[in-house]
Amino acid sequence: MATAEFTKQDFTSNQEPRWCPGCGDYAILASVQSVMPDLGVAPHDTVFVAGIGCAGRFAYYMDTYGMHGIHGRAPALATGLAVSRPDLFVWVVAGDGDALSIGGNHLIHALRRNVPIKILLFNNQIYGLTKGQYSPTSEVGKITKSTPFGALDHPFNPLALALGAEATFVARTIDVDRKHLTQTLKQAAAHPGAAIIEIYQNCNVFNDGAFDALTDKGTKDTNQIRLEHGQAIRFGVEQENGVVQNTDGSLSIVAVDDVGEDHLLKHDAHLADPSLAFALANLAARPTGPTPIGVFRAIERPVYGQAIDDQIASARDKLGDGDLATLLNSGDAWDVE
Repeated sequence: MATAEFTKQDFTSNQEPRWCPGCGDYAILASVQSVMPDLGVAPHDTVFVAGIGCAGRFAYYMDTYGMHGIHGRAPALATGLAVSRPDLFVWVVAGDGDALSIGGNHLIHALRRNVPIKILLFNNQIYGLTKGQYSPTSEVGKITKSTPFGALDHPFNPLALALGAEATFVARTIDVDRKHLTQTLKQAAAHPGAAIIEIYQNCNVFNDGAFDALTDKGTKDTNQIRLEHGQAIRFGVEQENGVVQNTDGSLSIVAVDDVGEDHLLKHDAHLADPSLAFALANLAARPTGPTPIGVFRAIERPVYGQAIDDQIASARDKLGDGDLATLLNSGDAWDVE
Protein backbone atom coordinates (compact mmCIF):
# COMPACT_ATOMS: atom_id res chain seq x y z
CA MET A 1 0.00 0.00 0.00
CA ALA A 2 1.19 3.51 -0.80
CA THR A 3 0.81 6.86 0.86
CA ALA A 4 1.75 9.01 -2.16
CA GLU A 5 -0.87 11.03 -3.98
CA PHE A 6 -1.93 9.84 -7.42
CA THR A 7 -4.03 11.20 -10.25
CA LYS A 8 -6.31 9.64 -12.82
CA GLN A 9 -3.50 9.93 -15.36
CA ASP A 10 -1.34 7.63 -13.24
CA PHE A 11 -3.86 4.84 -13.88
CA THR A 12 -4.48 5.62 -17.57
CA SER A 13 -2.39 3.65 -20.06
CA ASN A 14 -1.15 4.92 -23.41
CA GLN A 15 -3.51 2.58 -25.24
CA GLU A 16 -6.50 4.16 -26.96
CA PRO A 17 -9.75 2.59 -25.69
CA ARG A 18 -11.51 0.87 -28.56
CA TRP A 19 -15.07 -0.15 -28.05
CA CYS A 20 -18.08 0.59 -30.20
CA PRO A 21 -18.99 4.31 -30.10
CA GLY A 22 -21.48 4.84 -27.28
CA CYS A 23 -20.59 1.62 -25.44
CA GLY A 24 -21.16 1.71 -21.69
CA ASP A 25 -17.64 0.38 -21.13
CA TYR A 26 -16.25 3.87 -21.71
CA ALA A 27 -18.22 5.26 -18.77
CA ILE A 28 -17.14 2.41 -16.50
CA LEU A 29 -13.48 2.82 -17.47
CA ALA A 30 -13.59 6.56 -16.76
CA SER A 31 -15.18 5.96 -13.35
CA VAL A 32 -12.67 3.29 -12.34
CA GLN A 33 -9.71 5.43 -13.44
CA SER A 34 -11.07 8.38 -11.47
CA VAL A 35 -11.63 6.29 -8.32
CA MET A 36 -8.28 4.52 -8.21
CA PRO A 37 -6.24 7.55 -7.02
CA ASP A 38 -8.58 7.96 -4.02
CA LEU A 39 -7.85 4.42 -2.84
CA GLY A 40 -4.22 5.21 -1.98
CA VAL A 41 -2.78 2.16 -3.73
CA ALA A 42 0.04 2.63 -6.23
CA PRO A 43 -0.42 1.46 -9.84
CA HIS A 44 2.47 -1.00 -9.43
CA ASP A 45 0.63 -2.58 -6.47
CA THR A 46 -2.57 -3.01 -8.49
CA VAL A 47 -3.54 -5.77 -10.92
CA PHE A 48 -6.51 -6.04 -13.28
CA VAL A 49 -7.30 -9.57 -14.47
CA ALA A 50 -9.71 -9.84 -17.40
CA GLY A 51 -11.41 -12.65 -19.26
CA ILE A 52 -12.51 -12.80 -22.89
CA GLY A 53 -15.14 -10.42 -24.24
CA CYS A 54 -15.54 -6.70 -24.73
CA ALA A 55 -14.80 -6.19 -21.04
CA GLY A 56 -11.56 -8.14 -21.48
CA ARG A 57 -9.91 -5.13 -23.11
CA PHE A 58 -10.19 -3.24 -19.82
CA ALA A 59 -6.81 -4.45 -18.55
CA TYR A 60 -5.01 -2.81 -21.48
CA TYR A 61 -6.41 0.61 -20.65
CA MET A 62 -5.35 0.62 -16.98
CA ASP A 63 -1.73 1.65 -16.36
CA THR A 64 -1.31 -1.09 -13.76
CA TYR A 65 -0.19 -4.68 -13.91
CA GLY A 66 -2.70 -6.74 -15.83
CA MET A 67 -3.49 -10.11 -17.30
CA HIS A 68 -5.82 -11.03 -20.15
CA GLY A 69 -6.79 -14.61 -19.40
CA ILE A 70 -8.84 -17.15 -21.29
CA HIS A 71 -12.62 -17.25 -21.38
CA GLY A 72 -14.18 -17.50 -17.92
CA ARG A 73 -10.95 -18.10 -16.04
CA ALA A 74 -10.30 -14.59 -14.69
CA PRO A 75 -11.54 -15.43 -11.14
CA ALA A 76 -9.28 -18.50 -11.02
CA LEU A 77 -6.23 -16.54 -12.17
CA ALA A 78 -7.02 -13.77 -9.72
CA THR A 79 -7.43 -16.28 -6.88
CA GLY A 80 -3.94 -17.65 -7.38
CA LEU A 81 -2.51 -14.16 -7.59
CA ALA A 82 -4.32 -12.81 -4.53
CA VAL A 83 -3.42 -15.78 -2.35
CA SER A 84 0.25 -15.86 -3.35
CA ARG A 85 0.70 -12.08 -3.33
CA PRO A 86 -1.49 -10.62 -0.57
CA ASP A 87 0.37 -7.32 -0.96
CA LEU A 88 -1.34 -6.70 -4.31
CA PHE A 89 -4.72 -5.08 -4.94
CA VAL A 90 -6.44 -7.50 -7.32
CA TRP A 91 -9.42 -6.67 -9.53
CA VAL A 92 -11.36 -8.86 -11.95
CA VAL A 93 -13.22 -7.55 -14.99
CA ALA A 94 -15.63 -9.91 -16.75
CA GLY A 95 -18.79 -9.84 -18.82
CA ASP A 96 -21.98 -11.75 -18.10
CA GLY A 97 -21.20 -14.37 -20.75
CA ASP A 98 -17.60 -14.69 -19.63
CA ALA A 99 -18.25 -14.92 -15.89
CA LEU A 100 -21.57 -16.76 -15.79
CA SER A 101 -21.23 -19.28 -18.60
CA ILE A 102 -17.92 -21.16 -18.86
CA GLY A 103 -16.61 -19.18 -15.90
CA GLY A 104 -19.53 -19.77 -13.55
CA ASN A 105 -17.79 -22.42 -11.47
CA HIS A 106 -14.70 -20.25 -10.94
CA LEU A 107 -16.86 -17.29 -9.95
CA ILE A 108 -18.89 -19.05 -7.27
CA HIS A 109 -15.84 -20.67 -5.65
CA ALA A 110 -13.93 -17.38 -5.51
CA LEU A 111 -16.94 -15.85 -3.77
CA ARG A 112 -17.58 -18.70 -1.32
CA ARG A 113 -13.91 -18.81 -0.35
CA ASN A 114 -13.93 -15.05 0.23
CA VAL A 115 -10.77 -14.51 -1.81
CA PRO A 116 -9.66 -10.85 -1.52
CA ILE A 117 -10.50 -9.82 -5.07
CA LYS A 118 -12.89 -7.19 -6.43
CA ILE A 119 -15.05 -8.47 -9.29
CA LEU A 120 -16.64 -6.07 -11.75
CA LEU A 121 -19.34 -7.98 -13.64
CA PHE A 122 -20.35 -6.06 -16.77
CA ASN A 123 -23.88 -7.23 -17.49
CA ASN A 124 -25.30 -6.19 -20.86
CA GLN A 125 -27.46 -9.33 -21.18
CA ILE A 126 -25.87 -10.29 -24.50
CA TYR A 127 -22.65 -11.61 -26.06
CA GLY A 128 -21.19 -8.46 -27.58
CA LEU A 129 -17.71 -9.40 -28.80
CA THR A 130 -18.97 -12.40 -30.81
CA LYS A 131 -21.75 -10.29 -32.35
CA GLY A 132 -24.97 -10.64 -30.47
CA GLN A 133 -25.73 -14.18 -29.30
CA TYR A 134 -27.90 -14.65 -26.22
CA SER A 135 -26.08 -14.86 -22.89
CA PRO A 136 -26.82 -16.45 -19.48
CA THR A 137 -28.60 -13.22 -18.45
CA SER A 138 -30.70 -12.75 -21.61
CA GLU A 139 -34.42 -12.90 -21.00
CA VAL A 140 -36.61 -15.81 -22.09
CA GLY A 141 -37.80 -15.15 -25.63
CA LYS A 142 -34.80 -13.00 -26.56
CA ILE A 143 -34.37 -12.89 -30.34
CA THR A 144 -30.69 -13.08 -31.27
CA LYS A 145 -28.50 -14.54 -34.01
CA SER A 146 -28.20 -17.75 -32.01
CA THR A 147 -31.89 -17.81 -30.98
CA PRO A 148 -33.85 -16.62 -34.04
CA PHE A 149 -37.09 -18.02 -32.56
CA GLY A 150 -36.40 -16.76 -29.04
CA ALA A 151 -34.21 -17.93 -26.17
CA LEU A 152 -35.64 -20.77 -24.10
CA ASP A 153 -33.10 -20.78 -21.25
CA HIS A 154 -34.13 -19.36 -17.89
CA PRO A 155 -31.64 -16.54 -17.17
CA PHE A 156 -29.31 -16.22 -14.23
CA ASN A 157 -29.89 -13.56 -11.60
CA PRO A 158 -26.20 -12.67 -10.97
CA LEU A 159 -26.75 -11.22 -7.50
CA ALA A 160 -28.93 -14.10 -6.33
CA LEU A 161 -26.22 -16.46 -7.57
CA ALA A 162 -23.54 -14.54 -5.65
CA LEU A 163 -25.63 -14.52 -2.48
CA GLY A 164 -26.26 -18.24 -2.84
CA ALA A 165 -22.49 -18.67 -2.87
CA GLU A 166 -22.36 -16.71 0.42
CA ALA A 167 -20.48 -13.76 -1.09
CA THR A 168 -19.60 -11.26 1.62
CA PHE A 169 -20.04 -8.11 -0.51
CA VAL A 170 -22.70 -7.91 -3.20
CA ALA A 171 -23.76 -4.76 -5.02
CA ARG A 172 -25.36 -3.45 -8.20
CA THR A 173 -24.90 -0.18 -10.05
CA ILE A 174 -25.31 1.37 -13.50
CA ASP A 175 -22.72 2.38 -16.08
CA VAL A 176 -24.03 5.91 -16.72
CA ASP A 177 -24.70 6.83 -13.08
CA ARG A 178 -21.19 8.02 -12.32
CA LYS A 179 -21.83 9.17 -8.75
CA HIS A 180 -23.48 5.92 -7.72
CA LEU A 181 -20.92 3.83 -9.60
CA THR A 182 -17.94 5.54 -7.96
CA GLN A 183 -19.48 5.30 -4.49
CA THR A 184 -20.09 1.59 -5.00
CA LEU A 185 -16.54 1.04 -6.27
CA LYS A 186 -15.10 2.71 -3.18
CA GLN A 187 -17.20 0.57 -0.86
CA ALA A 188 -16.14 -2.60 -2.65
CA ALA A 189 -12.49 -1.53 -2.55
CA ALA A 190 -12.67 -1.02 1.22
CA HIS A 191 -14.19 -4.47 1.79
CA PRO A 192 -11.59 -6.91 3.19
CA GLY A 193 -12.78 -10.00 1.30
CA ALA A 194 -14.35 -10.87 -2.04
CA ALA A 195 -16.59 -8.20 -3.52
CA ILE A 196 -18.77 -8.45 -6.61
CA ILE A 197 -20.45 -5.53 -8.32
CA GLU A 198 -22.96 -6.19 -11.06
CA ILE A 199 -22.82 -3.20 -13.42
CA TYR A 200 -25.71 -2.77 -15.81
CA GLN A 201 -23.86 -1.89 -19.01
CA ASN A 202 -25.60 -0.88 -22.21
CA CYS A 203 -24.58 -2.60 -25.45
CA ASN A 204 -25.86 -0.05 -27.91
CA VAL A 205 -25.16 -2.29 -30.91
CA PHE A 206 -26.66 -5.66 -29.96
CA ASN A 207 -28.93 -4.94 -26.97
CA ASP A 208 -29.56 -1.22 -26.90
CA GLY A 209 -32.02 0.08 -24.33
CA ALA A 210 -32.03 -2.98 -22.07
CA PHE A 211 -31.82 -0.70 -19.02
CA ASP A 212 -33.78 2.31 -20.23
CA ALA A 213 -36.24 1.99 -17.35
CA LEU A 214 -33.38 2.73 -14.95
CA THR A 215 -31.42 5.27 -17.01
CA ASP A 216 -33.85 7.45 -19.00
CA LYS A 217 -34.58 10.83 -17.44
CA GLY A 218 -38.32 10.27 -17.56
CA THR A 219 -38.29 6.88 -15.84
CA LYS A 220 -35.17 6.45 -13.71
CA ASP A 221 -36.53 8.27 -10.63
CA THR A 222 -39.63 6.08 -10.79
CA ASN A 223 -37.76 2.80 -11.09
CA GLN A 224 -34.45 3.07 -9.23
CA ILE A 225 -34.78 1.61 -5.72
CA ARG A 226 -31.65 2.95 -4.04
CA LEU A 227 -30.62 0.82 -1.10
CA GLU A 228 -29.08 2.64 1.87
CA HIS A 229 -27.99 0.70 4.93
CA GLY A 230 -30.14 1.54 7.94
CA GLN A 231 -32.71 3.45 5.91
CA ALA A 232 -36.32 2.60 5.08
CA ILE A 233 -36.56 1.48 1.47
CA ARG A 234 -38.44 4.20 -0.41
CA PHE A 235 -38.36 5.27 -4.03
CA GLY A 236 -40.25 7.22 -6.65
CA VAL A 237 -40.21 10.79 -7.94
CA GLU A 238 -41.51 12.00 -4.56
CA GLN A 239 -40.48 8.92 -2.57
CA GLU A 240 -44.09 7.87 -2.69
CA ASN A 241 -43.41 4.13 -3.00
CA GLY A 242 -41.73 1.68 -0.67
CA VAL A 243 -40.95 -1.95 0.02
CA VAL A 244 -42.51 -4.09 2.76
CA GLN A 245 -41.72 -7.60 3.94
CA ASN A 246 -44.59 -10.07 3.95
CA THR A 247 -45.19 -12.71 6.60
CA ASP A 248 -43.71 -15.40 4.35
CA GLY A 249 -40.47 -13.42 3.96
CA SER A 250 -41.20 -12.23 0.44
CA LEU A 251 -41.17 -8.56 -0.48
CA SER A 252 -43.81 -6.34 -2.05
CA ILE A 253 -43.87 -2.83 -3.47
CA VAL A 254 -46.51 -0.59 -1.91
CA ALA A 255 -47.62 3.02 -1.79
CA VAL A 256 -46.27 4.60 1.39
CA ASP A 257 -49.58 6.37 2.04
CA ASP A 258 -51.33 3.00 2.08
CA VAL A 259 -49.15 1.35 4.73
CA GLY A 260 -47.38 4.18 6.57
CA GLU A 261 -43.68 4.89 6.99
CA ASP A 262 -43.34 2.64 10.03
CA HIS A 263 -44.26 -0.47 8.05
CA LEU A 264 -41.59 -0.03 5.40
CA LEU A 265 -38.67 -2.43 5.32
CA LYS A 266 -35.43 -1.01 6.70
CA HIS A 267 -32.40 -2.13 4.72
CA ASP A 268 -29.70 -3.95 6.69
CA ALA A 269 -26.72 -4.90 4.52
CA HIS A 270 -24.84 -6.28 7.53
CA LEU A 271 -27.14 -9.16 8.38
CA ALA A 272 -25.25 -12.44 8.65
CA ASP A 273 -28.26 -14.26 7.18
CA PRO A 274 -28.36 -13.49 3.42
CA SER A 275 -32.13 -14.11 3.16
CA LEU A 276 -33.11 -10.44 3.09
CA ALA A 277 -30.47 -9.58 0.52
CA PHE A 278 -31.60 -12.56 -1.55
CA ALA A 279 -35.21 -11.37 -1.44
CA LEU A 280 -34.11 -7.90 -2.57
CA ALA A 281 -32.09 -9.42 -5.40
CA ASN A 282 -35.25 -11.19 -6.56
CA LEU A 283 -37.57 -8.21 -6.13
CA ALA A 284 -37.27 -7.38 -9.83
CA ALA A 285 -37.23 -10.28 -12.28
CA ARG A 286 -35.88 -7.99 -15.01
CA PRO A 287 -34.60 -4.37 -15.01
CA THR A 288 -37.72 -3.14 -16.77
CA GLY A 289 -39.47 -1.72 -13.71
CA PRO A 290 -38.66 -0.89 -10.08
CA THR A 291 -35.22 -2.43 -9.47
CA PRO A 292 -32.91 -2.25 -6.42
CA ILE A 293 -29.41 -0.85 -6.84
CA GLY A 294 -26.71 -0.31 -4.22
CA VAL A 295 -25.06 -2.60 -1.67
CA PHE A 296 -27.20 -5.64 -0.92
CA ARG A 297 -24.81 -7.35 1.49
CA ALA A 298 -21.58 -6.36 3.24
CA ILE A 299 -20.41 -8.66 6.03
CA GLU A 300 -17.04 -9.83 7.32
CA ARG A 301 -15.76 -13.39 7.26
CA PRO A 302 -12.23 -14.82 7.34
CA VAL A 303 -10.39 -13.92 4.15
CA TYR A 304 -9.14 -16.94 2.22
CA GLY A 305 -5.53 -15.90 1.67
CA GLN A 306 -5.08 -14.81 5.28
CA ALA A 307 -6.64 -18.06 6.50
CA ILE A 308 -4.08 -20.04 4.49
CA ASP A 309 -1.20 -18.01 5.92
CA ASP A 310 -2.54 -18.51 9.44
CA GLN A 311 -2.83 -22.26 8.88
CA ILE A 312 0.75 -22.51 7.61
CA ALA A 313 2.04 -20.43 10.52
CA SER A 314 0.20 -22.66 12.98
CA ALA A 315 1.65 -25.79 11.40
CA ARG A 316 5.15 -24.34 11.59
CA ASP A 317 4.70 -23.51 15.25
CA LYS A 318 3.77 -27.12 15.94
CA LEU A 319 6.02 -28.99 13.53
CA GLY A 320 8.84 -26.62 12.67
CA ASP A 321 9.92 -25.71 9.16
CA GLY A 322 11.11 -29.19 8.21
CA ASP A 323 12.20 -30.10 4.69
CA LEU A 324 10.61 -31.87 1.74
CA ALA A 325 12.87 -34.95 1.77
CA THR A 326 12.12 -35.63 5.43
CA LEU A 327 8.40 -35.22 4.81
CA LEU A 328 8.38 -37.61 1.85
CA ASN A 329 10.22 -40.29 3.83
CA SER A 330 8.37 -39.85 7.11
CA GLY A 331 5.79 -42.57 6.69
CA ASP A 332 4.47 -45.37 4.51
CA ALA A 333 5.52 -45.04 0.90
CA TRP A 334 5.34 -47.07 -2.28
CA ASP A 335 8.41 -48.99 -3.43
CA VAL A 336 8.70 -48.71 -7.20
CA GLU A 337 10.94 -51.23 -8.95
